[in-house]
Amino acid sequence: MTGAETDRRGIADRIAPLPRSTRPTPTWDECAVLVHEPVGDTQHRLVLHSPTIAERTSAGQFVMVTIPAGVAARSVLPRPMAVHRRRVDDGAFEIVYRAGGAGTQALTAVRPGESLLITGPLGQGFTLAPATERLLVVGRGIGVCSIMTVVEDAVRAAIAVTGVLSARTEAALVGSADLAELGVGEGIAVTDEAGTSDVDRLAARLRTLLDDRPPQQIMVCGSDRLARLCGDLASRWGATVQVSVEAHMACGLGYCHGCASAAATTEGESPLVCADGPVFALTGGGRT
Repeated sequence: MTGAETDRRGIADRIAPLPRSTRPTPTWDECAVLVHEPVGDTQHRLVLHSPTIAERTSAGQFVMVTIPAGVAARSVLPRPMAVHRRRVDDGAFEIVYRAGGAGTQALTAVRPGESLLITGPLGQGFTLAPATERLLVVGRGIGVCSIMTVVEDAVRAAIAVTGVLSARTEAALVGSADLAELGVGEGIAVTDEAGTSDVDRLAARLRTLLDDRPPQQIMVCGSDRLARLCGDLASRWGATVQVSVEAHMACGLGYCHGCASAAATTEGESPLVCADGPVFALTGGGRT
């Protein structure tokens, strides 16, 4: 079982679909690769040219990336990847991915000037409530990429943002430069190697920092432990939580039904991560 599958089962009893929203129409686009560079230890940053996808993507949505035929060890199925940043003025969007399996390892061979077939934007994204004045975003590892677009929207709406970036090591941290570029002054980076990512230690730090000015909304991705921490803090502060759930997908469009969330339902099949998510409401409070 993969880490993503473990996390998905771990919070499955506490997720519920958000109210259906009007979603941008997805497209299939041959996107020119503008930039492809390593960041951190195993991560890579892709900047892709597609004015349509850049403009249409809502915060928290994802795309399906097809591994090109000319790359060694080609994988048949596309890979789901969060849109990390939208550069609408440049007609471009960014993806940050971790090179792990054969498909993503093969993707590292793609060079600027080549193109990738991209399907998107897809899925239910984050929803900022009109009354929100303060937002807490929490990301772990590559899960940080799912929350950065909601930071973009919050900054644009003059919502105060506190960002927590978590990783195993300093080299694996994602998003610090993005928070700085977006003008988020309250960014907190924690790592396992420094001992600062411990959940209880982080909880105490956030309570001290935000008890007197609590956020109305919390957005989280990348860790079951952190999702449960966010539920605990939400109960303390009277906030709501939205969690972006990670899953393996074959199509990303809801056709194959291969990414059922395992959430309890009275309607038969569990909500699909690709169609009903990847962003869900986190219900209940407290950690288990």
